[in-house]
Amino acid sequence: MRIDIITVLPELLESPLNHSIIKRAKQKKHVEIFIHNLRDYTTDKHKTVDDYPFGGEAGMVMMIEPIDKAIAKLKTEREYDEVIYTSPDGEPFIQKEANKLATYNNIIILCGHYKGIDQRVRDHLITKEISIGDYVLTGGELAAAIIVDSVVRLLPGVISDETSALTDSFQDNLLSAPVYTRPAEYKGWKVPDILLSGNFKEIDKWKEQQSIERTKKLRPNLFEDE
Repeated sequence: MRIDIITVLPELLESPLNHSIIKRAKQKKHVEIFIHNLRDYTTDKHKTVDDYPFGGEAGMVMMIEPIDKAIAKLKTEREYDEVIYTSPDGEPFIQKEANKLATYNNIIILCGHYKGIDQRVRDHLITKEISIGDYVLTGGELAAAIIVDSVVRLLPGVISDETSALTDSFQDNLLSAPVYTRPAEYKGWKVPDILLSGNFKEIDKWKEQQSIERTKKLRPNLFEDE
C-alpha cells in the first residue's frame, strides 16, 4: 500500500509516522508513506498557500492552485483509490472505514488547515471527506496520522498475530472484553476465575458476553447503529 499525505506542516507528521508499528510496517515494505509539502507546489517567492476568503469572512483559506498541482502531479505517476480530505464536517471515521481503506493500493490524504480549503477542491478533486470527531483542530495533520495508524495496523503482515487486530473494539460493532495479565492476584484484586480455567470454549463465551455488556453500558449507540 502507498499513502501520500499533502500538508503545509510536514514536520508535524515526522514523529507519529516513524515509530512503533508504522515504522516496522515501512521497514518490512508493507506500506510506503510519502509526505509532500504543499508549499513546493506554489509559484511565488513567499510560497503562499492561503488567501483571504471572498465575502469578507474571518480567517484564511487554502488556495486551489497548489492543491490541484500537487494532486495532479501524483496522479500522473499512479492511480489512486481515494483522495481524502480531513475535515471536521466530513464522514465520521469508524472501524468499518479503516477496514475498507486497508484494502486499497494507493490513497492521498490532504490535510486541511486555516479556515479550510477552497470549496472547488472539495467539489472537483476530493473523493472522500473524513472527520475523526465533532471538534476542530488547528490542522488536519493529526487526523491524517490517526487515519494512517488505524489503517496500517490492519495490513497483512504488519501485526505478527493478525488475529489480534480482528478482535479489537468495533470490529464487530462491540467493545472488546476486559483483558488481564500476570499476576493473577494483586492487592486482593483477582483475575476472573474463568480466564484461569483453561476452558477456552467457556472463555470465548465469557468474552462475548462481556463485550455485549460493556457495549450496552458504555456505548449503547453502537447497537443503534447496526
